[in-house]
Amino acid sequence: MTKLVLLHKADSIYEDEPDVVYDFPKSYLKAISEAAGDWVIYYEPVKAGPRGYFAVARVDRVIPKPGVDGRFLALIAPGSYLPFDRDVPRLIAGRPLESALREADGSPRAGGAVQLAVRRLPEAEFADIVRRGLPPDLVADEERRYDPPGRQLDAPVVPFESPVIERLTSRPYRDVAFRRKVREAYDYRCAISGLRLRNGGGRPEVQAAHIRPVERQGSDSVRNGLALSGTLHWMFDRGLISVAEDHSVLVSRNKVPSEVVDRLIRPEGKLLIPKDDRNCPHPENLRWHRENIFGQVMGDEPTPWG
Repeated sequence: MTKLVLLHKADSIYEDEPDVVYDFPKSYLKAISEAAGDWVIYYEPVKAGPRGYFAVARVDRVIPKPGVDGRFLALIAPGSYLPFDRDVPRLIAGRPLESALREADGSPRAGGAVQLAVRRLPEAEFADIVRRGLPPDLVADEERRYDPPGRQLDAPVVPFESPVIERLTSRPYRDVAFRRKVREAYDYRCAISGLRLRNGGGRPEVQAAHIRPVERQGSDSVRNGLALSGTLHWMFDRGLISVAEDHSVLVSRNKVPSEVVDRLIRPEGKLLIPKDDRNCPHPENLRWHRENIFGQVMGDEPTPWG
């Protein structure tokens, strides 16, 4: 097994879904086959300003692309994809983070490996990039950011740094990383009610909901998330509401009183979506929710308005 950097472009001719599949030509088959079962980092160059390294995932297996000669698919292990809390630039102080992209004096190399869409990545460099994108103290930092000044300790607590892979597979860590990215993408505003509420300490009321649950092979991609208030999150998870292909909010009218609809859903009846198109809910995730969650039987579970 080996770790890799995979180049991804939103406007590429290759049909990539970073949290699901990576589409690539035969020239990279050997390198990506070696990465089966191991972790990869996604990298995206952006003309308007380099995005850099933006996510990590684990390759499950490699298969030929159905119906396309000379193309292959790296299937991403369900539940492994995790966007970085902060994008990591390719250059730090003018020096590439990847040794394959550096000259002997540390300056950026031109041509050669720089042009490759798939690059092998030494373990130490993988750990360094992940640490920059997903800091070890992310969970503690999330708790501290909304603490009143009087509650903060005089001396900062140095967090225990768990191994990188242990962090990437920790559900509590992933939940915090997912919540931070989703709430930020929606500007801390509920996508269905349109409300942006904060408590006295500035802590956002809005929660991060998975469209397709992790336990049903949903990913931690922002495109599988919605920022929702607590009640709407509860309703969404239980199939009382969903989202149509055109982003109209769907309501199970036989289970949800009209006065609840009037109070909780924007008058336009449309989902608020992130400004960055890369964070908009993926149509396939919304379709899955409509077909598998919306309208399901709730049983005897009490409702918030009962």
